[in-house]
Amino acid sequence: MAIRFTVPPLTRALLVSTVLLSLLYGFVKYNLWMSFKDSSRPDQYQAVPWITIVPSGSLYYPWVFATATLVEGNIFTLLIAVNTIFHGGKYLERAWGSKDFGKFLLVVSIVPNLTTVLLYTLWFALTGNTELASTTWISGGWACLAGFLVAFKQLVPEHTLTVFKSPVSIRVKHLPILFVGMMTIPAIFYPRPSTTVTPFLLAWSGFLSSWTYLRFFKTFYPDISTASRPLRGDASETFSFAGFFPEPLAGPINAVATQVFDLLVSMKVCTPFSQEDVEAGNARVESGGTIGRPSGGSGARAEAERRRQLALRALDARLQGSGRQQNTVPLSGITVDNGGSHS
Repeated sequence: MAIRFTVPPLTRALLVSTVLLSLLYGFVKYNLWMSFKDSSRPDQYQAVPWITIVPSGSLYYPWVFATATLVEGNIFTLLIAVNTIFHGGKYLERAWGSKDFGKFLLVVSIVPNLTTVLLYTLWFALTGNTELASTTWISGGWACLAGFLVAFKQLVPEHTLTVFKSPVSIRVKHLPILFVGMMTIPAIFYPRPSTTVTPFLLAWSGFLSSWTYLRFFKTFYPDISTASRPLRGDASETFSFAGFFPEPLAGPINAVATQVFDLLVSMKVCTPFSQEDVEAGNARVESGGTIGRPSGGSGARAEAERRRQLALRALDARLQGSGRQQNTVPLSGITVDNGGSHS
């Protein structure tokens, strides 16, 4: 009997890579710790520029800007990462397909890592603390976790999560800002570069980069059962930047965000949404549309289903246009063979 995997292929690869890279990092750290434990900077053993990102040394190892996201420094964060990838990755890969999920992963991995390195480099240059540039390390899946939460807000904003089987429940749409807020507090009251500031920077840059990608760049079909064209970005009002924040803050943030967006449009960095885009996005939200609801198929399967629906509509139009409606076979009696079972 063939083994049937319930975890999609890219998610499986991410899980295996996270565990193996984290174990490798732990092994290297232990050996370096034996070398540096009697030095003046015993914490330097954690800065491994070919596994994690080190501002002063990782330019020689460019692959770490993608792979450092999969490297965890302790068992606690490793468990969080594995749980995030297993549940979140499985959901998103089934919703979008492996190709689109892979693009999203690249955005929420590379962009936050580069942003964090640039901010650290600027900080070290302004403070003149060049020693920290070689002892600070950047790794972990905080940016991915923030990005997954942003994606869930787009896909299932009204779903609720129960906290440890208690009466306390949280709506999915509140999770992104709650998470980045939790990452902000330790960075303010206990600012240490690699242990509190790095998660803070990764979380916020992951939040911003994932929202920007989903809001303006990712392509989706608002309804596979109609002839509606694919949309680039999500123009719905509920997915606006201000929509992530509590009501008292939403108004001022929306005013600032609008000014920034208008500036970017005037600089031709961004393209404004048309009224049709906004209406399509809002209609998708109101109807609980199919932008990312997994139904056991991939993005390619959703596209194939959309084409079949369009073919049925074209056939119906031809039959009605022939003037022989009395002999027309109703659509409910037409069966389209897609070469296999369809669930």
